[in-house]
Amino acid sequence: MRKLASGKEWVGYYYYAGKATKEIALGTDLAEAKRKWAELEGKPVAADITKLETAFDKYKRDIIPKKAPRTQKLNLAELETLRAYFKGASFRDVKTKHLALYRDSRKTKRRLRKDGTVRDPGGKPAPVAANRELALFSDVWNFAREWGFTDLANPARGLRRNDETPRDYYAEDDVWQAIYEAGPQEFQDAMDLAYLSGQRPDDVVASSRRDLVEDALMVKQGKTGKKLRIELTDAETGIRTELGKLVDRIKARPVTSTKLLCTAAGKALTRPMLRTRFEEARAAAAAKAEVEGDADLAARIRRMWFTDNRPKAASDIEDIKAASKLLGHSEEDITRKVYRRVGERAKPTR
Repeated sequence: MRKLASGKEWVGYYYYAGKATKEIALGTDLAEAKRKWAELEGKPVAADITKLETAFDKYKRDIIPKKAPRTQKLNLAELETLRAYFKGASFRDVKTKHLALYRDSRKTKRRLRKDGTVRDPGGKPAPVAANRELALFSDVWNFAREWGFTDLANPARGLRRNDETPRDYYAEDDVWQAIYEAGPQEFQDAMDLAYLSGQRPDDVVASSRRDLVEDALMVKQGKTGKKLRIELTDAETGIRTELGKLVDRIKARPVTSTKLLCTAAGKALTRPMLRTRFEEARAAAAAKAEVEGDADLAARIRRMWFTDNRPKAASDIEDIKAASKLLGHSEEDITRKVYRRVGERAKPTR
């Protein structure tokens, strides 16, 4: 430690291994000096808890594995994007203005399909991706505070997020039916199950015969952990629901499989298999519509995603409370704003 002419104290760290060794400057940062000392001594280098990358590593190891499989996959990709951007940064380096810059400058990446073609040209604004990544960054920072890595306030707190416009596409019946008829039996079962149950694709393909308990389809949503019992017979009328009829048809087939969705050979339908079948059915349905001279239908068919089954279910149920309950939402507002894609029914003035 030295006292400068200005009166301020200057602290520097040096490595000294004996008379025959020249002093090696280690800098003025204690944490960095310790790392350099450990390297020179040939000792294991302890993780620098002042660095964001240490928090990223611990979050990846200890927190992400506890999440739903789909969320794990998304978080891992988001974490790597954050790691690349904030490489080498310490907690004290990151301010709210830096996160705002990240939010405003986040662009899409070039992605290659399996056939080698480019999915998108890259360089387009990615406001939704930025929001998700900043939400993850905020969570990492909060955990880092709990772990004792930093006591600094979370710079993401109060940060304005990008506006998000919910997808407003509604799969009309002619579109839904055209795609439905263009696919094989297991795909049609998947379309029926997704629409009638109102569940996400991952939960649809996970549905098993073991989930048929007490005349209901038991669902534990992979994303939220929410548990539902979807009736196979209407409790009030005693009439079999359309979902119940679908289950009956599937169970009546001479196929040995624990899964509700499977091929004619008994192979369980996986998410990739479902995606492939949907894309093939959509392409075939659009081509058929064009051949028949219906360009409008073809265009609407190409816009549909398999995930549009869930908002279609929410939109086709008149009662918003019933729709929200089926989707497993804790708030009707989510169902109304994100999943209801048609206007409410209203009576005319006269």
